[in-house]
Amino acid sequence: MRSVRARAALGATLVVAVALTVAGLAVLLVLRGNLTDRAGLEAEVAAREVAGQLALGSAYAELELGDEEVHPVQVTDEAGRVVAVSKDLEAVSGTGTSEVEPVPSAPVPSPGDDDDDDDDVSTPARGEVSSDQPDFANGTATVDGETADYRFASVELTTDKDVTLTVHAGAPLAAEQEAVDTVRNSMLTGLPLMLLVVAGVTWLVTRRALRPVEGIRRELAAITASEDLGRRVPEPDSRDEIARLARTTNETLTVLEASVGRQRRFVADASHELRSPIASLRTQLEVGAAHPELLDVPGAVADTVRLQGLATDLLLLARLDAGERPGRTEVDLGSLVREAVSQRGADRIPPEVSVADAGSLEVTGSRGQLARVVGNLLDNAERHAEHAVAVSVRADRGDVLVEVTDDGAGVPEAERDRIFERFVRLDDARSRDDGGAGLGLAIARDVATRHGGTLAVGTASGGGARFTLRLPAAAGGRRRPTAAEEG
Repeated sequence: MRSVRARAALGATLVVAVALTVAGLAVLLVLRGNLTDRAGLEAEVAAREVAGQLALGSAYAELELGDEEVHPVQVTDEAGRVVAVSKDLEAVSGTGTSEVEPVPSAPVPSPGDDDDDDDDVSTPARGEVSSDQPDFANGTATVDGETADYRFASVELTTDKDVTLTVHAGAPLAAEQEAVDTVRNSMLTGLPLMLLVVAGVTWLVTRRALRPVEGIRRELAAITASEDLGRRVPEPDSRDEIARLARTTNETLTVLEASVGRQRRFVADASHELRSPIASLRTQLEVGAAHPELLDVPGAVADTVRLQGLATDLLLLARLDAGERPGRTEVDLGSLVREAVSQRGADRIPPEVSVADAGSLEVTGSRGQLARVVGNLLDNAERHAEHAVAVSVRADRGDVLVEVTDDGAGVPEAERDRIFERFVRLDDARSRDDGGAGLGLAIARDVATRHGGTLAVGTASGGGARFTLRLPAAAGGRRRPTAAEEG
């Protein structure tokens, strides 16, 4: 029962069994009811024929009772005494009396004997047969030594001598019982065969439908064992849920392969970047240990600072890759940019700061990470600028924009997406000499993305590069006061 095929086959078989059982019982009940009603109609016709003869004044001995084996007849008076019966009727039940011998004579009731009868019961007029619906009952009758089941109809009449009689006529139920038994036996015989067919068909169909799933499972197991993320699971030609599952699995494997490849490149690039400052620092320390007078302390300090910065960048990238969420505090980007620029006293080109007075400049996030983004953009601009670096902050249609521009050579359009990749340097030799590892812009874009914003590069008006950081403004952020309002 741990197999999906087995559970599906069992479930389908149970459902079909219940449905067929309910449907079979309904068919039997309807069939029995129809045949019983038909027998009742035959009994009613036979009873009314005899009642018509009595209403016209026929004597009991002169009654034409028809086929006695098919329609046994019993006539009773108001006192329930039998006044006439079919010739070969030996025993009867279901008519209200089991007597089959007529009494020699019956007193004729007076007109006042019925005064205490129920007013709701209609009595037929003299010489008439009651038009009311006859009473029906099931019983048995023994005719000429043979006992069978019958459907009896009871019809009331009044003779021309004002005597009220009741005619009980029966119709055999043998045909009804035989038909019901035949249908029931056919159902009992066919139901197991049908359930067997349903179970087998369900098993085969489910097996065929799940065959691609087993292929997907085997391929995934092989991929796990071989660690070859370049392999893909087979995709069936159908357009059903299993085909979509296979496509989604392959898409997931593609993303996983790219992620693992990116992680491997990151580890390799990080090892390469760490090797250079560590080797340089070790060389300087070994030379200083052998020749103290040749120790380059400033160079060792510079390599240590570079190594420390690289380690900090790698740790931040690791936290971002692990899904670290930024803080939920409100940060004023105008104040943040002013503070970041004021702390950069050793810049080759002092940045020009422009903060708009109109609109809210507050965003929601981590102040430390946003400060890191601004710092990385300013470092990049300082590294490539010729004479000018500018940074501006303004509100724009529900967002806050931070633009950092320089008058350097700019970024070629073909390289504008590539520069945000990790360990990418367009001018590798110069960037390495300046201490850059190619992580600043990658960190800036990752932080911007995790804050719900974007970071893009374009061309500045002076021909250099323009980096635009766009972040959503904080909900309910207050408008920044103008200089006049602050005064």
